[in-house]
Amino acid sequence: MPPTFAQLGVPDSICRALERNGIRKPFEIQSAVIADAMDGRDICGRAPTGSGKTLAFGIPLIANVSQAKSRRPRALILSPTRELADQIASELRTISGPISVAAVYGGVGYVNQRKQLQKGVDILVACPGRLEDLIDQRAVSLHEADQVVIDEADRMADMGFLPAVRRILDQTASERQTVMFSATLDNDVAKITRDYQDRPVTHEVGDATPDIKSADHRFWTVDKTERVDACADVISATGPTIVFCRTRHGSDRLARQLSQRGVNAAAIHGGHAQNRRSRTLQEFIDGRVEALVATDVAARGIHVDCVACVIHFDPPEDHKAYLHRSGRTARAGQTGLVVSLIQQGQHADIKQIQSQLGLNQPITSPTPIEQNAAPARRRKPSQPHGVGQANKKPKGNSQNPRNRNDRDDNRGGGRRSNGNSQNPRNRNDRDDNRGGGRRSNGNSQNPRNRNDRDDNRGGGRRSNGNSQNPRNRSDRQNNRGGQKSNGRPQGRPQQQTRQKQRSGASSR
Repeated sequence: MPPTFAQLGVPDSICRALERNGIRKPFEIQSAVIADAMDGRDICGRAPTGSGKTLAFGIPLIANVSQAKSRRPRALILSPTRELADQIASELRTISGPISVAAVYGGVGYVNQRKQLQKGVDILVACPGRLEDLIDQRAVSLHEADQVVIDEADRMADMGFLPAVRRILDQTASERQTVMFSATLDNDVAKITRDYQDRPVTHEVGDATPDIKSADHRFWTVDKTERVDACADVISATGPTIVFCRTRHGSDRLARQLSQRGVNAAAIHGGHAQNRRSRTLQEFIDGRVEALVATDVAARGIHVDCVACVIHFDPPEDHKAYLHRSGRTARAGQTGLVVSLIQQGQHADIKQIQSQLGLNQPITSPTPIEQNAAPARRRKPSQPHGVGQANKKPKGNSQNPRNRNDRDDNRGGGRRSNGNSQNPRNRNDRDDNRGGGRRSNGNSQNPRNRNDRDDNRGGGRRSNGNSQNPRNRSDRQNNRGGQKSNGRPQGRPQQQTRQKQRSGASSR
């Protein structure tokens, strides 16, 4: 029987927080690591994605970390991607209590991150590139960081981050605890262990090579012109899907093509701002996006449960990339489907990948997805992603100081905008309403508006035409078919009045 968190030495406050989150029993990697980590020992851990390693290193950090001073964090977690850094920080905050946790990564501004560091951050989750930038700006110092975690060290090596990781480790406290997790513990990862860890305890969970055979792997020969349709058919049959493309441009293009075929798809890659990437990922988790079209680098930080299918729209570079991509589905004992769309000239490369992974599936033409081969579809919200946006009308009251097109271009009836823009440079602030319904009163407060008029040609109540604009050259009532305005001018010469009196006298 596995031990409880309390038996592993976890403080009561953290045990209660775990209980509130529905976490009652530790996973295998947590049972193996937590006790040694609580004792302050260096650890080398190997565990597959989704095994619970975030809490395996996070619980000891929260339990042992000291209070940080301004710009001097006491614990550091290094992550290869923005998404993974954000997920780690979010998960730790659910159990951290008074311990402050912050994440810093690229793709967003520096201001908020500097403010957080200035206030003092106990546990800092960081991507190497942004952390080095903040160090260069003297916004943070690592000299008091005596607990360091390197997560997904093998991915750090693949992405070329290990030189930066070495420079960062050289700036941390000389007497520190160093915990490292990696899918493999050889080559460059072994060098980090040799140079920066002191007699580490090694804990390994699961197979050295991830078991991908729990998923249903299919290799289809598809003509280049038919790949998008084949991809859309698979997504429609299976549900939540991650589609892998080689380039950013290809990801954007495929997302548009899938949307045109009725699939709620969105792209995610390093060319998008972090806020957009986070929003897209959350929409996929919530079910508002059915297909996430991703590049390899962007997907390395995506840890989402209930992914029904993975599609290799572009073939992976090698067997490692195939493993990582395919590992997004069939997680935690669930089933999954992996489909590779192959062109004629790619058969030799795919067969080599199959040989390295021990996959013996034949390369065939596309086959229908059986109902029992597709995992249970995730329930989607009643309002699909993007529905209702096209018919939504703007209110017309823009606060943009440089907007020259702030108008209600509504010609079909119904209630119109009041047209009272507060924009001092808006030259088109008018109610361009030609089909009936309630009209604007035309009383613009814009001192430079040359088009402040009621251009109403279809009947209904007209403006009184009394503009307060001292520079308005077009203040007129262009009224051709309805009730007339009083139209009395303000401050006009008296000559016209005398002419009217004389004409009236002659008529008598």
